[in-house]
Amino acid sequence: MATITAPALRVTVPGFLKHRAVHKLLALALAAAVLVPIAHAHWPGTTWPDALTIDLSDPLTRVSDWIIDNRDSHPLFLYFFGHISNAVVLSVRAVYLVLLGLGWAGVTALGALVAWRVAGPRLAVGTAVAFLTCGLLGMWVPTMQTLALMVVAVLASVAVGALLGLAAGLSDRMDRALRPVLDTMQVLPAFAYLLPVVLVFGIGVPAAVLATVVYAAPPMARLTSLGLRGADKEVLEAVESLGATARQRLLTARIPLARKELLLGLNQTIMMALSMAVIASVIGGGGLGDRVYQALASVDVGAALTAGIPIVLLAVVLDRVTAAAGRGTGESRRTRGTYALLAATAAVAVLGRLTGRLDWPETWTLGIAEPVNRAVDWMTEHLYSGVPVVGGTADWAAHFTTWVLDPLRDGLQWLPWWSVLLLVAALAWLIGTWRTALTAVLAMAAIGVLGVWQPSLDTLSQVLAAVAVTLVLGFATGVAAARNERFERLLRPVLDVFQTMPQFVYLIPVVALFGVGRAPAVAAAVVYALPAVVRITTQGLRQVDAAALESARSLGATGGQQLRQVQLPLARPALLLAVNQGVVLVLAVVIIGGLVGGGALGYDVVFGLAQGDLATGLVAGAAIVCLGLMLDRVTQPADRRAKKGA
Repeated sequence: MATITAPALRVTVPGFLKHRAVHKLLALALAAAVLVPIAHAHWPGTTWPDALTIDLSDPLTRVSDWIIDNRDSHPLFLYFFGHISNAVVLSVRAVYLVLLGLGWAGVTALGALVAWRVAGPRLAVGTAVAFLTCGLLGMWVPTMQTLALMVVAVLASVAVGALLGLAAGLSDRMDRALRPVLDTMQVLPAFAYLLPVVLVFGIGVPAAVLATVVYAAPPMARLTSLGLRGADKEVLEAVESLGATARQRLLTARIPLARKELLLGLNQTIMMALSMAVIASVIGGGGLGDRVYQALASVDVGAALTAGIPIVLLAVVLDRVTAAAGRGTGESRRTRGTYALLAATAAVAVLGRLTGRLDWPETWTLGIAEPVNRAVDWMTEHLYSGVPVVGGTADWAAHFTTWVLDPLRDGLQWLPWWSVLLLVAALAWLIGTWRTALTAVLAMAAIGVLGVWQPSLDTLSQVLAAVAVTLVLGFATGVAAARNERFERLLRPVLDVFQTMPQFVYLIPVVALFGVGRAPAVAAAVVYALPAVVRITTQGLRQVDAAALESARSLGATGGQQLRQVQLPLARPALLLAVNQGVVLVLAVVIIGGLVGGGALGYDVVFGLAQGDLATGLVAGAAIVCLGLMLDRVTQPADRRAKKGA
């Protein structure tokens, strides 16, 4: 007798439920269902509870008093910090005396001859014109002071950044350990650590150089690590198969393959070091920065621009010369040019000394302050308000504040504090791991513990708005530059100007156009952060494997399809780095925005420096660091996950 067996029932799970992100969403929904009622019952308010805050005013005040009392007698200051200070002073002074000894003609000749040797006559002419322009503007001596300080600061920043990047690029453990250190170095506002630096080293050149190193070294470290980690694995395997040691693989394969990232890191370090020139002048850096600061103290935009232009010219010259030197342009044609270069420079310097022409002649100067001030007055009068159809810039600022900044700030401050932590945890966990989420939550919770929850949310709203605008403009411009070399060449000097012009210089025109408030602070942050996002985006898209693009073309893909389906996915690490740098640079300028009505943490940091209040300045600065760490963890873990193939 035959038996009939019923087929076993199979339950088919929908495909989307197998996705890891869906599992995380379900877990988050379950956790929220349990935790939200409990949190609402125990902490019904929206602000951070006072019982969970720690007052750091007394211990920080005691630390400040101890440093002041022991700075001239304690062995730590006499035999450690004192030696560092002396080494910095001697180095800067030596470079400055060499520049003065060469005279304006010798320095100009040296710069032009170095540019000619590494890149040819066109860059040599541009370099000579740049130095001569500094003299024509009446800024030769301040330019030499700034150049001496920047040479030492950039060399130290490159050395520190390269060593840190080398360690992070070769070791995953070091990468994880150094990442928060680099975040802190770059996200901590300059004004926040100027006060501790001044307490330890006093007002003067050492404090200015060390503050510049802390600010300018992280880009070199990040890009060095990115270049070493992005080296072609097939090339590395081929070198290893030939029996090369780890050191030989590093010197012969990894570093040469990372040349573009190293050069970009050098470029960013130079730009950021020069952008610190004005801030360094606040603590005795002198030079062009001091002239800019004094001019802006009297609201003299023309005089500020007169001193700001040489800063831009120095940045452009150093950028072009170092980039050409890295490429080795013209080296084969002028291998014996070094001695001739030194001889020619010495001859020009001796001739200048014999003729008494070491100093720039006072009669060879051109004043631009007055016409610049007239132009600013015209812009304020005709563009600020009353423009037909589109409205004036004041209307734009008011609408941006009303429609974007106010709702964003009010929405964040309306949320209960525990819901903000849950939201941060959810975002960080969705794109990363539970460790990522834990780090982000702890960083955000530290803000509440420090007692600056409400102003931090105000600052966060400004940062989010500025980063959004920066990324939209930066990605669009970077894509256009990557697809059009002529546009990229035309854009490059514009980016140099925007990135190297000190924030204080364009802060006054921004205020003249947009008024005082949070909108001009956001505008200044966008202008400052945009060049780095554009550069990194362009670099990432240009480095996409040519074979992948050729395969896409052979399959009939259009230019837009190549961009969306090939270039953007393959350039994801660079795009994520662009997001990171955008956040970091926006946070840096948010502090400057505190001077023009941005308020919140920026104002607290500036107030702490002005009043010598270590507690107020450092607490606000630490809160900004925590914001930066949180935003970094929310945006960057996908980079590591993509590299691991998860």
